[in-house]
Amino acid sequence: MKTVVQRVTSARVEVGGEVISSIGRGLCVLVGISREDTARDMEFIVRKILNLRVFPDGEKMWTKNVMECGYEVLCVSQFTLQCVLKGNKPDFHCAMAADESRVLYGSLLENMKKTYAPDKIKDGVFGAYMQVHIQNDGPVTIPLESPPSLPIKERKPPNPPGTGRRHRDEVAQSTAHSSSVVAAVADVDEKPSNSDT
Repeated sequence: MKTVVQRVTSARVEVGGEVISSIGRGLCVLVGISREDTARDMEFIVRKILNLRVFPDGEKMWTKNVMECGYEVLCVSQFTLQCVLKGNKPDFHCAMAADESRVLYGSLLENMKKTYAPDKIKDGVFGAYMQVHIQNDGPVTIPLESPPSLPIKERKPPNPPGTGRRHRDEVAQSTAHSSSVVAAVADVDEKPSNSDT
């Protein structure tokens, strides 16, 4: 999941010339959901956005997060963040399909409202052609991305007992020691004793 977080003095979303939602000071967050994203990615992104320290405390910069300041968050779904260029043409095959993305994006909003406050979280219109007006403060723009993770079916299972590199090294050492002992015994057996002379 990719997001672009901007610290703003104000932001608003319009659809067809009508203002759908707006905020004052706070964060405007553009959200791009990939086809590999899960609830785990969503929870990571929500946690990072709400705890991102991009606001000052007096003369100290980068000290407070949006919740500590009591500011608002405007989220806008933007699948184009999942763009991959093919030459000069953008390709969006990495973006999650609209129906699935709508559900996960809705979960992101609900998680954010539950963690912070319902009246502090605003939204655009999912899938609509929007005009997003952003008054960037600074400017401050922070890209955030959930860490990549292998699907469960591709994760390697833990080594069962009695396997692994350490075990193989121990076996090799034991085998080498046994071979040395056998060789020493054989050498002794081949030497003539005093009784044979």
